[in-house]
Amino acid sequence: MLDALGPVPLTLLVVPDFHRRGGIEQAPDFVRAIERRLARGDEVALHGYFHLDESPPPHALGDWIRRRVLTQCEGEFAALEGSEAHRRLERGLEMMHRLNWPVRGFVAPAWLLSAGTRAALSASPLLYTTTRTGLYRLPDWDFRTCPALTYSARSGWRRAMSKVVVEEQAAATRSQALLRIALHPVDARHESVVAHWRDLLERVLATRQPMTKAAWAAGASAAAYKPA
Repeated sequence: MLDALGPVPLTLLVVPDFHRRGGIEQAPDFVRAIERRLARGDEVALHGYFHLDESPPPHALGDWIRRRVLTQCEGEFAALEGSEAHRRLERGLEMMHRLNWPVRGFVAPAWLLSAGTRAALSASPLLYTTTRTGLYRLPDWDFRTCPALTYSARSGWRRAMSKVVVEEQAAATRSQALLRIALHPVDARHESVVAHWRDLLERVLATRQPMTKAAWAAGASAAAYKPA
């Protein structure tokens, strides 16, 4: 669907060992698929390591809701200590290096960053990270507000609600310089979701210049918005 829209560069969030089911280095078809995407101008961003929140259970109600309900135990870096966050970042980057994949950014699963993870990122060679509300240039944590349009597609009522919210967010951010659109694999299971994304992207691409997150972080014009 995305390729049919034209040359739209994508930031692909890659998990080195999703849910501990095996490292991507042992999946040659996946490796070749990503390499084809890189050859066409996409970028790879490190997306956690296991994509599982296995840290001790949260005690505060807000943390419990965020880590156990809203993100279903997927926020891997939500509560990691600095040393463990550093170790997983290092392991992930080493794997990408062995594959000869350039990596300039990190996106935490569920966009949740512990204080230890922030410290580890500050000491890393990465150019950027993102949260739900925006993008950060590293190592100075220079912040740019940029909400992400995304679906929660796990049930019919969530999909219906997401369509309304996505349209409202798209309208609210029409005059902002930056816009992020976050597509998830589960979206592709529902033709209604794919059709909505296709329609929205066609409208957005009529007035905006697509770019990867790495291009933005490296200094590409954040004012790429072209008024209609």
